[in-house]
Amino acid sequence: MSSQSLSELVDEAVRQLMKEDQEDLESYASRVAEPEISYETLLNDLKKHGKI
Repeated sequence: MSSQSLSELVDEAVRQLMKEDQEDLESYASRVAEPEISYETLLNDLKKHGKI
């Protein structure tokens, strides 16, 4: 059993989700200027480099 209250457990879960959202936003911001490629181009590139 945990010594934390239900409120503390929920608070920690919400904080963790918010941290993950912030990391996602930071990742997006760092990649927003990258050129877009089609799905077909992506697949061809992955095949070319032996990733799939």
